Amino acid sequence: MRRFLSVFLLLAGLFGAPSVVADQTDPRLDNLFNILQSSDEHLELRAAESLIWSTWNHHDNAEYRKLMRMGTRSMDAGQFEQAIGIFSSLIQKAPDFAEAWNKRATIYFMIGDYSLSIEDVDRTLALEPRHFGALSGLGQIELLRGNGDAALNAFERALEVHPKLPGIGRLIKKLEDDVRGRPL
Repeated sequence: MRRFLSVFLLLAGLFGAPSVVADQTDPRLDNLFNILQSSDEHLELRAAESLIWSTWNHHDNAEYRKLMRMGTRSMDAGQFEQAIGIFSSLIQKAPDFAEAWNKRATIYFMIGDYSLSIEDVDRTLALEPRHFGALSGLGQIELLRGNGDAALNAFERALEVHPKLPGIGRLIKKLEDDVRGRPL
């Protein structure tokens, strides 16, 4: 019950407070990442992760929020060229908006352009080094490219940021065995 109350207060505090800053520069992210590092409570971890994603996707500029929504809808609808155009426009207007880079990296991944995806992942991580989604995506790309060491490195970095990231621990174990030659 005490954990439920702390999650409730966390959500109320974050959503009830006026937005000071948005995107990866929001000072409230530090507390959320601390929860990812310290909590063993599933509900608390999922709430923190969800709030991190919401914060990354938000921008104080209404035009940029609209472009983010439009790009995400296009991406979800499989209209990849349109989504790339929207996110490219958003990146041009707001080059320090990490999630715009990450979304475009995701689309490049989806269409199989791994080189462009990696370029955008690199920019995402330069802006937000804790972006466990970008790190996980980089690991997936490196796996598909047959670069086991690079994939393992990316997944380990993601796990450093988000120690309870679902599925990553097992994947790292398998990669360690494969890459480093240990028997399964």
